[in-house]
Amino acid sequence: MSVLNFFAALVILCIIWSLTVRRGTKKLTCSRSFSSTRFFEGEQGELIEVVRNDGPYIIPWLRIESRISPNIRLGKQENLTNSDEMYYFSCFTLFPHQQIRRRHRVTFLRRGSYNLGNAYLTTGDVLGTGRFGKDQQLETPVLVFPRILEPEELPFPVSQMMGEMLRRNQLIKDPFLIRGIRDYQSGDPVRDIHWAATARTGTLQVSVHDSTVRTKLLVVLNVQHDDNQWSNLILEKNVEPVEATIRLAASVCVHTLRSGLSAGFATNMPLDTEKSSVVILPADGTVQEDILLHNMARLRVHCAEKFISLLDSLSRQTGLDILVLSFYNSESIQESIERLKAAGNRVSFYEMEGGRP
Repeated sequence: MSVLNFFAALVILCIIWSLTVRRGTKKLTCSRSFSSTRFFEGEQGELIEVVRNDGPYIIPWLRIESRISPNIRLGKQENLTNSDEMYYFSCFTLFPHQQIRRRHRVTFLRRGSYNLGNAYLTTGDVLGTGRFGKDQQLETPVLVFPRILEPEELPFPVSQMMGEMLRRNQLIKDPFLIRGIRDYQSGDPVRDIHWAATARTGTLQVSVHDSTVRTKLLVVLNVQHDDNQWSNLILEKNVEPVEATIRLAASVCVHTLRSGLSAGFATNMPLDTEKSSVVILPADGTVQEDILLHNMARLRVHCAEKFISLLDSLSRQTGLDILVLSFYNSESIQESIERLKAAGNRVSFYEMEGGRP
């Protein structure tokens, strides 16, 4: 009789425990964030996961499952499994009103705009008599910028084009833009002497002028591999060559901007949420660099329009230094380039060999 009583009490206890765990599931919350919202290709960061039990019940085990892009590689962490780099799960034991924070090392393998999305929380009692789950709505966005190549990594024709452009468009002092006043130094031109400041201080003072940038570089990238390619899909074998070209375009723009010049970007690829080609006219400064990198991170490997149409739409611009990056050359492309030149632009053409610089 005592054995029956024991098993009866055990069954009742399991039922009560199962009910408390089920009720405790409602008090479970999960949040995730990356250590930054933006990274470059190849950089490492952290995925920070916070799980909280706001209820008065013990959660003997909790499993959190979520899908993750194969372009975000998870490092080896305790209680974390990464299966084919498509799903991962974490396991926890939570006491009443306990919060657990875990950090998972991640490596961002490819440019893109990512969001880990929702997580599925599963829990139950230790005997397996009950199992309960719920979806946790999460937003974990992160932008991965293309890797910036070092100057020595740039292909020689492109680096030579940049060098010629920089020599041709040296910074010139603008006599109407005065940044400040300083003491006279040997070699300063007499016309820069600031006579009012000289009279006030008793020593020769000269005006310091800002510079005017004449270079307006526009990098134009062609995602097509021939004039007749017109499809909603780009074959998987063509993705990596396109990614390599995006890295080259980003590197040229960033190095140009960091030299104090203006840079812009255009391509017949759309953004991830758009359908039209991307055109960002040249500007200078760190804000422009941020705009370019954000848009390049969001590019979708897809042909939005014929490259010839994009080039012809740019012929309304004038006074630009245009660098065309394309996987092929053709008579129609050269005709469009001539129209760009006739509009008052300087154009350089670089044909990518297999998509790799």
